[in-house]
Amino acid sequence: MRVRPYLVLPLAALLALCIYRAQVKLAEASAQGASPPAAEAAPAPLPPQLPAARARPLPPRPDVLSVRGDVVLRKRPGGDAVAVVGTTTEFGSPRVLGVAARRGAWLGVVTDEQPNGRLAWVRAKDPGLRPGRTGWSLHADLSERRVELRRGDRVMKTVTVAIGTSTSPTPTGRFAVTDKIPGTRYGSYYGCCILALSGHQPNPPPGWTGGNRLAIHGTNAPSTIGAPASAGCLRAADDDLQVLMRLVPLGTPVQISA
Repeated sequence: MRVRPYLVLPLAALLALCIYRAQVKLAEASAQGASPPAAEAAPAPLPPQLPAARARPLPPRPDVLSVRGDVVLRKRPGGDAVAVVGTTTEFGSPRVLGVAARRGAWLGVVTDEQPNGRLAWVRAKDPGLRPGRTGWSLHADLSERRVELRRGDRVMKTVTVAIGTSTSPTPTGRFAVTDKIPGTRYGSYYGCCILALSGHQPNPPPGWTGGNRLAIHGTNAPSTIGAPASAGCLRAADDDLQVLMRLVPLGTPVQISA
């Protein structure tokens, strides 16, 4: 069948008109921010995957406890009270207890409120205590007549000291630094400085009036350093004591061995 020419033009015009109208609608939709009718909406992006929550690490066991309020010291975990201590020592220093043991919810502390070699016990979560860490320690070797200042396992300084005489020997065991005191407060006998310790001298010389607390202190008789010449304390040169006073924190553990 032969298509007549006068019918071809109207069909072509009609097709062009349809295409034109479709283009107009598409442009209007794009201008209004709508998606094209024939296109599928793009899927919403997935939220980024969050990393798995990490458990907070437990704090390390404290080796010092700063006293921030009244704290009860006990003979054993949950046992009878030995004493109630406050924020300062008898010499006026901030009270810091050295931690030597742990038993469940209780910490065994080195304190001058107990005899040599015996711990007092406090609740680890006592609100009057603030736990802390110190990497410093002092190690006295009486046979070598020296004290080593250590940070971790590293020896930072070695100090030659006088030790107690045979009748008033220096006690051995674990102690802690309780106070840092100017020696001038008590006279030239103590040199520049005193590091008071938690330990006690059970065998003071006859007629001794200087108390029974152990200490590492200076001296006005430097020739005695390195000899068994004291009432039980460890004596060192002022220059060495000034270094210890500057570096050693309160509560620092002190190990004295024979």
